[in-house]
Parts: sequence; C-alpha cells; structure tokens
Amino acid sequence: VQLQASGGGLVQPGGSLRLSCAASGSIFSIGTMSWYRQVPANSRELVASITSGASTNYADSVKGRFTISRDSAKNTVHLQMNSLKAEDTAVYYCYADIYQTWGDHSIYWGRGTEVTVSS
Repeated sequence: VQLQASGGGLVQPGGSLRLSCAASGSIFSIGTMSWYRQVPANSRELVASITSGASTNYADSVKGRFTISRDSAKNTVHLQMNSLKAEDTAVYYCYADIYQTWGDHSIYWGRGTEVTVSS
C-alpha cells in the first residue's frame, strides 16, 4: 500500500492550493483519512481529518479556510486550502487507516508535500 500526495507549491498570502492524496495497492477499505503538517523543530500536527462516514474535524487554526473531502471510489483525499497565510507554510503529510482485509488495518503515511506561503 502506498499513499501518493501531490499539489504542494509556492503561493502568495491569500491564495489557494489543493492537495490530493491517492492510496494504491491491496486495499479492502479505508477508515479515517487525514492531513497533518510539520515545520522544522515542531511536532507533526493534525490539520484535518475525515472518517469513512464523511465526518470531518479541523484544527482551530484552519477552520473556515480549509476543506477536507474524500472520493472513496478512488481512495483519494483532498485538502482545499483557501486564504492561505504565512503560518500555513509547512510540509503536509497525508494519513490513512487502511484495511487490507476485514479487521486487519494499519496506518499509512504519504511522503510530504511542501507548501510555502510567501510574497
């Protein structure tokens, strides 16, 4: 199983970016999918998560600006980031709780994708 993230880049303050993460491999089903971010010297923090039932949760710092969504048919999770601020600059990682068979699940992380918000 692999998670492939894409969509990072350089954007000006106030701009938007859309991150995507696709899971591939031997997958029976996927539970919660999430985005985390990390800046140097800090621990990884949860940005947003979405359950298999589409319930969402956001860090207070991104509420109202970021939207997480998923396409279960494509095993993909997206993060739409609007009104970006300099403090959103970080490496973003996708996370998925993946079942390869009924009852057998593991956590997978994608490689990070870098987001830089700067003028």
